[in-house]
Order: sequence, then structure tokens, then C-alpha cells
Amino acid sequence: MNNSQPATLLEAIKFFSDPETCQKFMLAMRWPDGVIACPNCGRTDARYISTRQLWECKDKHAKRQFSVKVGTIFEDSPIGLDRWLPSLWLIANDKNGISSYELARALGVTQTTAWFMLHRIRLAMQSDDYTKMDGIIEVDETFIGGKARFMHKDKRAEKITGTWATGKVAVMGLLERHGPDGHSTVRTTIVANRRRHALSGQVRSQAKEGAEVFTDAFRSYDDLKMDYIHGVIDHAEKYVEGRIHVNGIENFWSLLKRAIKGTYVSVEPFHLFRYLDEEAFRFNSRRATDGERFLRLAKRITGKRLTYAELIGDATTPT
Repeated sequence: MNNSQPATLLEAIKFFSDPETCQKFMLAMRWPDGVIACPNCGRTDARYISTRQLWECKDKHAKRQFSVKVGTIFEDSPIGLDRWLPSLWLIANDKNGISSYELARALGVTQTTAWFMLHRIRLAMQSDDYTKMDGIIEVDETFIGGKARFMHKDKRAEKITGTWATGKVAVMGLLERHGPDGHSTVRTTIVANRRRHALSGQVRSQAKEGAEVFTDAFRSYDDLKMDYIHGVIDHAEKYVEGRIHVNGIENFWSLLKRAIKGTYVSVEPFHLFRYLDEEAFRFNSRRATDGERFLRLAKRITGKRLTYAELIGDATTPT
């Protein structure tokens, strides 16, 4: 990492308090090759308007003027980069996440604004790696949702109508042990149910045929032996047998649930996948320093956008 870049939160706050520094940093993230291209037409000879810190494309078309925010998760946000960039640092490096209320107090914005900012950042945390996992892969599933004993009796009667898992969301995880960069990485997805077509189908879409796949004794995984070297650990008897175990992915579940229960308290199923992306990003970059993890996230801000209408699922809300 460049020595001029911040290495701690305090340094990041000081570093990004200067608008010119924010502009230079964003230029490096937005156009790493140094060629500033118009986001609409791609032309590379835009005129810089220093008084407004904008570029103006020489072609005449709609939205010919653009800033460093255009084409990133920050687009159309009135919040300054001096607040956005430290926010990136906070959510990237806080092991248990940061709540919208805490961020709102830290930045001096409303809770709704902070909530929207955090979800935009979670979009940047979403992985773009579509290569299949290989080697040794641990597979497990869990349920995310409130515990019945903590619910008001009316809410409990509304949500809990069947087995203990009713009203909860099923989440599946695959952990590749000791991947290409030397440490385990995880991928998560929400599944409709725990039936065979849902669980084994996800394994086949994420893991290379012939890889070693370790699961518990849940019967929905039985057909994996047709395409994989399938190792099974029966938790009714033991938790480890040689190298066959799913302790790695279960450790990830504990980190995820600690963040949800301890920091976010209540997560709507509609938004759960964003919190999965957040926790997976931090887990997969856990060997990096705070500064390196921040830069890794900052490099993902381009080409992604989330409007408020999309976030709340309301097409009638202005973007």
C-alpha cells in the first residue's frame, strides 16, 4: 500500500477532510489508468471545470457534465466525500459492523440517510468472482431470524405457526479451504428451502466437479457423491473426523449472527442478502490490514448504483 494512504481510522478522517485529496483519491479509484472517460459516451478528452470540480464532455448530449461520483455508489448523493470515504473505512473494518444509528451520530446525518449510505456500501462489498470453488469445500446451511422467546406474543402467533424454523430465512454457505491467496474464503446465498434440489443445486453451481465437498449428515446432500468426493460428518456422533468437518463455515455463521444480533438487532428478509455480502467481504479479506481492506473496497465502488426506490422496493419513490 502507498505510504501516503491512511493506515488507521484517525488518519483516514484527517486524510479525507481535504476536498482536493478526496478528488485525487477518487480519480485513482474511478479511472485507475489515468484516462478520464465520459460515463455516457466514453469520450476521453473532457474539459475540466476547476471552479465546480466537474468535467464536461465535448460531445453534446444529456448529462455531459460529470463528477468523480458519477458511475459509482456515490452517484447523485449530496453527502460529501469527506463523509463517504470514512464511512467506507468504518464498515469495512469493524468486525461486527456499524449500525445506521451509530453512523448517523458520527456523521451528523439522519438515521435514514445513514441506513441508505450503508446499503450502498454493501452493494460495493458484493463479490464479482464467478469462478467455481475447488479443492476442499465445506458446505452448511443455517437459519436467520428472531428467536420466538424474544417476540411479543402477538408477533409470535403471527410468525411462528409450524416448526421452529418457520418465519426464519434459510441461508447456505460454501467455504473453500486455503484458496489461491492462502486462506479460506466463503460464499453465501439465500435458499428457498433445505430440499435436495435447492442445496445440492447450489453446490453444483458454485463448486467444480470432482472437488472434495464436506457436509454434515443432512440427507439433502446425499446425491453429491455422484459428482464430488463427498465427505460426511455426523454431528450426532462427532464433530471432526480427520480433515472432514464443517467447523470453518460454522465459525463464519457465528460471526454473521454476532453482527446481526449484536449490531443490527433486526434485519428484514428483503435486505438480508446485503448483510451476507458485508460479512463475507470482511471474512474474505480478514488477513489484510485495515488500510488494505479499505482500498480493496474502494476499488469496488465503480459501476454499481443503488437508488432509494430500489432499496425499499417502491417504484413510486423518486430516485
